[in-house]
Order: sequence, then structure tokens, then C-alpha cells
Amino acid sequence: MMIEFFLDERSGVTTYLQLVQQVRDALRLGMLQPGDRLPTAREVVADLAINPNTVRKAYGLLEDEGLVTGRPGLGTFVTRSLAGPSPDSQAVLGRSLLDWLKSARAAGLDDDSILALFMTKFRASDRSDEDVA
Repeated sequence: MMIEFFLDERSGVTTYLQLVQQVRDALRLGMLQPGDRLPTAREVVADLAINPNTVRKAYGLLEDEGLVTGRPGLGTFVTRSLAGPSPDSQAVLGRSLLDWLKSARAAGLDDDSILALFMTKFRASDRSDEDVA
């Protein structure tokens, strides 16, 4: 499987870190597996209209973390996974989350409000002695 990168210019996160996070997320969700090839820097530059050094910086950080390795003339390949629960479990949770997002939008929440509500509850869920509701 080949990852397709996207940029969120409103996020405030630098471009190279967005690329790194998207690879980490794909690894956690099992969308990328060891042996999968990442798009070449040239492909990412063409798709996103960004500087090649940005892609190299992102891939370099992923390589430093031991998640990918570059093979001269062949590309950059995933070397290890960060996968958690089974893909089936993640699919069920993903559908549930999509239903929640649809409900939030139907209730009139915009993207920033949805994110604020989610992050507030996400942070509160780590504190087992506090009411999360």
C-alpha cells in the first residue's frame, strides 16, 4: 500500500512534521507494513508542491527513529510497524468515530469545536479519578 500525504495549512504544524505524523499514524493503524515503499521525494514534491528538502527532512527523521530505511536507487521502505489492536477492532472503532463525527456536525459543531471537544475528552480520559462525561 502507498500512503498519500496531505497538508493541513491551518494546523500550525510544520510540513515535515505533518509528513512524519502521517507515516506514524499509518503505521499505528496498520495501513503501512514493513516492506512497504513510501512515495519518493519527487512524487511527494509533485503531489504537494513542497520543497524536496522538506521530504528529505521528514524521511530522515523517520529513518533516525528506525521506522524506515532508504535504499539508494530503490526508495524508502518501512522497516517496522507501530500497529496496535487488530485491524478489525480498529475498523469498528473507526465506524463508531465516524458516526460520532456525523452527530457532532448535525448538532452544529464546526471543525474547531469538534476538535476542542474531542481533545478535552481525550485528555480527561487519561485521568481515571475524574468524571469524563
